[in-house]
Amino acid sequence: METVIGSVRLPGPVMTASGTAGYGDELAPFMELAQLGAVVTKSLAPYEWPGNPAPRVHPTPQGMMNAVGLQGPGIEYWMAKILPGLLATGATVVASIWGRSLADYRHAAEMLAAAPSAVVAVEVNLSCPNLEGRGSIFAHNVEMSAEVISSTAACGRPRWAKLSANTDRIIEVAGAVRDAGAEAVTCINTLLGLGYDPHTLRPVLGAGGGGLSGRAIHPVAVRAVHDVHAALPDLPIIGVGGVASGWDAIEMLLAGASAVQVGTATFADPAAPIGVQRELLAWAEKRGITRTTDIAALS
Repeated sequence: METVIGSVRLPGPVMTASGTAGYGDELAPFMELAQLGAVVTKSLAPYEWPGNPAPRVHPTPQGMMNAVGLQGPGIEYWMAKILPGLLATGATVVASIWGRSLADYRHAAEMLAAAPSAVVAVEVNLSCPNLEGRGSIFAHNVEMSAEVISSTAACGRPRWAKLSANTDRIIEVAGAVRDAGAEAVTCINTLLGLGYDPHTLRPVLGAGGGGLSGRAIHPVAVRAVHDVHAALPDLPIIGVGGVASGWDAIEMLLAGASAVQVGTATFADPAAPIGVQRELLAWAEKRGITRTTDIAALS
């Protein structure tokens, strides 16, 4: 099925979601990564980062909460030691980046300028605290989000801005990042969550609160995709949030997405992304649909 995100043509409509598929070929034993739309890496900073204290993940009835804290090896190590193995699988790669300041994002983008052409895009994770803005989240501020996207132009490839539904200004943010140079937006990141342990009476996550993902957030993600598409119909959208079946993906496309990502479902079934893609493609073939963007017109 033809899947085009701005200037990027993908081999399939389903990708892995950042933070759920590692940095390299971790999922290669479970599926042919080259058949996916892309492998989106866990978010990378321009430096090694230790992340948050344990415990970092906690199951919920319809998903999970995490406060991993963006632990990672840094872009330099990833490009030298991990990326070659991923490219050897034939996978299309999207590198996700994060930072604690505009300088961090700028540096990350500059480092990725040297990445091979198989790294077809950079997904900019905006759900990070801005140390220069008293810890406020970039994705919750229209102006800061636009500044981050502007600062990452040096990567030399298309940028996708990953948005947050933890703000009522997601449409404004989407328009601002588009104007700042983003070719597409990814909707949505995790929702803010908090849980307590019945025995210790303390938060279940070492960092206190965390991000809720999985089936519980799917209707929120579909609504975010719908609202952004309705307001900005020419802006390509990647839908993510609680996608665990072909129908979940189809809902995203009906709402206006051009492609989808599978995240939390991968923890229960490492082959979930390719399973979702097969179900989606079978559904589309029965209806003679050859482009993902044609599905929104059915709703």
